Amino acid sequence: MNSDATKEYWSQRYKDNSTGWDIGSPSTPLKTYIDQLKDRNLKILIPGAGNAYEAEYLLQQGFTNIYILDISEIPLQEFKQRNPEFPSDRLLCDDFFTHKNTYDLIIEQTFFCSFPPLPETRAQYAKHMADLLNPNGKLVGLWFDFPLTDDLEKRPFGGSKEEYLEYFKPYFDVKTFEKAYNSIAPRAGNELFGIFIKS
Repeated sequence: MNSDATKEYWSQRYKDNSTGWDIGSPSTPLKTYIDQLKDRNLKILIPGAGNAYEAEYLLQQGFTNIYILDISEIPLQEFKQRNPEFPSDRLLCDDFFTHKNTYDLIIEQTFFCSFPPLPETRAQYAKHMADLLNPNGKLVGLWFDFPLTDDLEKRPFGGSKEEYLEYFKPYFDVKTFEKAYNSIAPRAGNELFGIFIKS
């Protein structure tokens, strides 16, 4: 799927209110992680952010250097309406795979599972995540832990801990990557929580 087609696909999903991944609040594992962060000046990226409830929570906790990236303008506009004080130049309507900048922390929430699960794309994701991080930067988030099928249309796409580690280990040191103990009920047992440090 090229960039224009991808943008159109996701914009249409928002127009149709076909956003089953949207839980209306920051997910518990990520909220718990954010709660223990001390440095409010960390430069943070949330790619494929959608309605970006994690960003909203970070704002409420006093974080000042947040960037929100999505390929569709619709959720970015809705975020701006909810948070009019948020700087417009940190709302990035862009393709993650061509985005350029560097960050201290990248938060992953249902982004990885949203694009077709081709091995080359997943490998490119891992490499580009590392490219976007400063030295010792962290990629932190949730990855779905359920078997892939042959269906390349039905999202979210799953995978396994072992598969994901094959992509990440060339670029990251693994601090933790385990079943999330505090997933929301509909996702209990199906999420891996990971902290990866750029190597």
